[in-house]
Amino acid sequence: MLAAAGDDEGIKLINTIDGSIARVLKGHRGSITGIAFDPKSEYLASVDSIGTAMIWELQSGKTIHVLKGIARVIGSDFSSMNIVSWSPDGELLAVPSLKNDVVMYDRDTAEKLFSLRGDHVQPICFLSWSPNGKYMATSGLDRQVLIWDVDKKQDIDRQKFDNRVTCMAWKPIGNALAVIDIMGKYGVWESAVPSSMRSPTANVPVLGSKNGHGLLFFDEEEENPSASGSLSDLGEDSHGESEPFSRKRLRKQHSYDDDWEEDVKEEFELLPKAELRKKAPHSHRDSSDNKRNELKSVPISAGQKMQEAFQPGTTRQLLGKRRFLCYSMLGSITVMEHDGYSHIEIDFHDTSSGPRVPAMTDYFGFTMASLNKNGSVFANPCKGEKNMSTLMYRPFSSWANNSEWSMRFEEEEVRAVALGTGWVAAVTSCNFLRIFTEGGLQRHILSLDGPVVTAVGYKDELAVVTHASPPLPSNEQILEFRVFNIRNGIQPRRGRLPLTPGSCLSWFGFSEEGHLSSFDSTGVLRVFTNQYGGSWLPLFSASKLKKPEENYWVVGLNTSKLFCVICKSPDSFPEATPKPILTLLDLSFPLASSDLGAENLENEFIMNNMHLHRIQSTIEEMEAAGEDTSLLDDEAFNTEAALDRCILRLIASCCNGDKLVRATELVKLLALEKSVKGAIKLVTALKLPNLAERFNAILEERLNKETTGSTIPASTELKCDTSFNAQAALTKTHFTVESSKKLELVSSPSLNLLAPSLTKKRSLEEPTKDVDADTENARARKLEMAREFKNAFDLKNAKKLKDEKDKVDEVKDARKLENANKLEDGEDKNGEANKVTTQRPSNPFAKSSNNKQNTSLFDSLKKKVKTDR
Repeated sequence: MLAAAGDDEGIKLINTIDGSIARVLKGHRGSITGIAFDPKSEYLASVDSIGTAMIWELQSGKTIHVLKGIARVIGSDFSSMNIVSWSPDGELLAVPSLKNDVVMYDRDTAEKLFSLRGDHVQPICFLSWSPNGKYMATSGLDRQVLIWDVDKKQDIDRQKFDNRVTCMAWKPIGNALAVIDIMGKYGVWESAVPSSMRSPTANVPVLGSKNGHGLLFFDEEEENPSASGSLSDLGEDSHGESEPFSRKRLRKQHSYDDDWEEDVKEEFELLPKAELRKKAPHSHRDSSDNKRNELKSVPISAGQKMQEAFQPGTTRQLLGKRRFLCYSMLGSITVMEHDGYSHIEIDFHDTSSGPRVPAMTDYFGFTMASLNKNGSVFANPCKGEKNMSTLMYRPFSSWANNSEWSMRFEEEEVRAVALGTGWVAAVTSCNFLRIFTEGGLQRHILSLDGPVVTAVGYKDELAVVTHASPPLPSNEQILEFRVFNIRNGIQPRRGRLPLTPGSCLSWFGFSEEGHLSSFDSTGVLRVFTNQYGGSWLPLFSASKLKKPEENYWVVGLNTSKLFCVICKSPDSFPEATPKPILTLLDLSFPLASSDLGAENLENEFIMNNMHLHRIQSTIEEMEAAGEDTSLLDDEAFNTEAALDRCILRLIASCCNGDKLVRATELVKLLALEKSVKGAIKLVTALKLPNLAERFNAILEERLNKETTGSTIPASTELKCDTSFNAQAALTKTHFTVESSKKLELVSSPSLNLLAPSLTKKRSLEEPTKDVDADTENARARKLEMAREFKNAFDLKNAKKLKDEKDKVDEVKDARKLENANKLEDGEDKNGEANKVTTQRPSNPFAKSSNNKQNTSLFDSLKKKVKTDR
């Protein structure tokens, strides 16, 4: 049986055997634009141009359900028409509705069950069920084709075409979707359903009608048997019946024996051959033109499509459920959609630090948002008759009323938004980067090199990811990142964004410390570093931890942990209710399996090296800016000590594994002298004398380099500025001479007779002279350096130095004589003063003080004695 309808408001049921009209179904008041037979052969569904759908009973020809106003009123515009489609099992009737979505109705009661609402921004003009009914493809006037998971009521993939797609069909065996657009261009969307999900042809329902009359329709060409390999040959069964072809096919269709699936598979394997034979006569006329047009008409396959723009922390829309517009380390923005409006709530994870933000009602239909401590920004895709997109900023606190502001973009769609310190950014479909102030002033408009993928902000920095070129044939996305400093108006970093082959970008953002990071769909986390001129380090790989049934939805990271939500496959994002539970995963490099079995130690070694490099880079930047770096200096020292402890453990592991060359390489990386000595003790305890000898040689070489390194720059400076360095060397020589003369003063017996208090002082300071060998070596090195400074001068400078030295000696001798006289006068005038001087404990800092300081101390004692009198 065949059903035909048009502008005459009647549906004709035609007998395909003899061509007679069996029945005419009347009831529509407008032109009929869509009809569909129920797979169970009981009902017929139809829809007209004024938006009324009807369900007819075929047996009686009566109307059992009338649904008015459920579809668009298209009037005389037939560029797109209303349609209806039954699910393969016949339980659901799908009808595109008034809100750019698809509504599902019950088979028997015509009750509205649910709807599929996603990112179609214009009416849906065609839909097609997958063979198993689990998926649906929809095309709209917005030139988008969306793939839906019907059970989950969400779109799982999409693709945008140059022209509106008017018809689609799923491949009966495999995972592909054939499409054709309004210009006649056609092509095949390979892997329309992600490979991680169930195939669209798995578990295809097998149906039979209740009355036993199966329905099958044929084109006129197929009724004529062909010589060989045609579809008519497939209709012959094993019983050798000589009935007409169509009847044999009908009988076989309704029986559905055990070989049904194999027969169908064979049919569709032979189908391309039959099509080629039919098109052969046309190919003789203009084969070259056809080939050229055919190449142009094939759309980009799904395996090579460019990744769509996304907002980090945003989840997909779920009908009747909350979803996240933003979820970050700071807080979350959730939205709950109602009829015609949405309810938005903003929550901070730390309620004690974040402001309390009242809920808001959204009439714009925002689909993306970004959040920081000062405010939030929202955006929606193009909507309405004017096809306008809206950007709105909402501050959390302001001294002025009505500080909230919004911007409208006509024929320009916002694809990504970002927030920073004092600025708001939006990237649009015109590849414009628009930067606003917090007050709404339009500050900058920049043109980007390609379509945007995502954008994020952190303090003064804005990072934007764009497509650098179309994907490679191997389905590798070619992405580029750019970092802008909004305050200074500069672009400090730019380069290619690395991705795992065959993957796409799934998260992009800054760590808590401000390090740029990315996470791809294969579970590899990369962090940008300034090492090697700017490189991305892989700090986490889900393949080391990932279970087949788990997906990681990244929220953020810090120096040592990755914050994520673990989702059960095939879900790739969490639901907003209940609130997702964060999981903390340790950052670790994807190292190869070591022959020592010390991957954890090697990972700790590389991580500490990376942290130390970051700290040192920060110290250099702060010193250049004239800021205090004392806190970072302590942190750098602690990191060096931790790194040395890790290296010592690695050396022990190498010694136990007989990897002595590797141990020698490691000891050269130790930062502290004590650590090198500890390594020598370690290998000595392990009874490796040859290795201990090498370690000793490395230590001696390091000490020699340190001494040479501290001397050579001084001599170089001496050549550059003789007068300045001569004065510096003179000061060092004065220090050496004063130190030697102090030692002579303390050891002189004549002075001991004159100053018994100094004898007492010497007896108290005797224990402090027993220092270890390291201190003596350091003192010896200092003296050696002083001698080298002195020998470095030329004859002219040496003469000046000698004259200056003589003057200093004369002054010092005069001061010593004056001090000795004052000391004798003090003893003669007051014996009690002597008693106080000998009994009072000596000043612990007297040894390091000069003569001037000794005189002032003695004068203070004299004043104290006078006051006691």
